[in-house]
This record gives sequence, C-alpha cells and structure tokens, in this order.
Amino acid sequence: MKAAAEVQKAGIKVRPEVMIPLVGFKKELDLQAELVHRVAKEVMAEQKVKLNYLVGTMIEVPRGALTADEIAQTAEFFSFGTNDLTQTCLGMSRDDSGSFLPPYAELEICKTNPFASIDQTGVGQLMKIAVEKGRQTRPDIKLGICGEHGGDPNSVKFCHKIGLTYVSCSPFRVPVARLAVAQAALEEEAAKKPAKKK
Repeated sequence: MKAAAEVQKAGIKVRPEVMIPLVGFKKELDLQAELVHRVAKEVMAEQKVKLNYLVGTMIEVPRGALTADEIAQTAEFFSFGTNDLTQTCLGMSRDDSGSFLPPYAELEICKTNPFASIDQTGVGQLMKIAVEKGRQTRPDIKLGICGEHGGDPNSVKFCHKIGLTYVSCSPFRVPVARLAVAQAALEEEAAKKPAKKK
C-alpha cells in the first residue's frame, strides 16, 4: 500500500490487487480482507492519498472452488492457482510426480501430465463450478489463471472457453500464452460464423 501511494503521488495510475492464497472458507478470507482494508485505510490517512485496490483470492483447494459463491461475497477476483489446485484435487505431489507419472502414462491412467496441462475432466470441472458460482454472486468478478499451466496452449484455451480473462505465468511462457489466447479467440469467432453453403 505504501508503494502504491508513492507511485500514485508520482502521477502514475495504480490499482493494486491483494491476493489471499489457499482460501477454503469464506471466514478465512473475511479476516484477511479486514486486515488489508485496515492497513490500506491507515496508509491512505498517513500518505494523504486515496487508493483504489482490489482484494481477491487464489482458488487452490477444492473447497474454495465448491464454495465460490460464498467466497465471492468478499473476493473481488479469483486467480486459479492451478498447480496447487491440481495437487489438492488429485491428491498427488508435483514434487514426487516423476516417480509415478511415467507408469501412469504407460498404463493410460493419465493420458497427459496433469502438472503440465490442466486435467479438464477433474480439475477443470472444479474450475467451471467456481466460475459459475462466483459469477452468481458477483457477475463482474475478475477471473484468471496463475501458474505453470498458464504457459500450456491447451490449458489456456480451456481457460478461455470457461470464461477466464487473464493469464499470469512465468516470463518465458508469455509468448506461448499470448499465441494460445489469440488462437482460442479465433476459434471462438470461427465457431460463431454460420457455415458457408457449397
């Protein structure tokens, strides 16, 4: 908040977003949001500035996705932390995945590495539920993805399809993410156009 105040005083528009991680219960977010608002109020009074900011959460645990309608009463945005959501949904550790994923692939238990590309049938369904429930409560809620999946074209296309509007990923994955978003938008446009008669 102090950094935002300094930047704003320098004449640069700023709108910080404070993201509370690993929320599974609305009360957890309520308590943290209360702390954020209190500190913001103190900093604004001390710095004599008015700051516009958002408080939101990362959807990283299944309970957070399933109770997204309650959480959206407080959260102004959701960022899907797909790395942790995958681990908590599948009960698999990404750190240990090298020891069991090759046999899983060989036996066709997992057709793709769920830590590289979103498991659309499992993890993806939790994301869809969270999007729908979050929008029921807050129709204008800001929705995005954060994590390594943000650099995977299939994951980015899936996120576009379910209504997410931003991708946060490591810098070297940005070009791939941008290309995937553009391709998803073009595919969506093409699907809307009526088929030409031969």
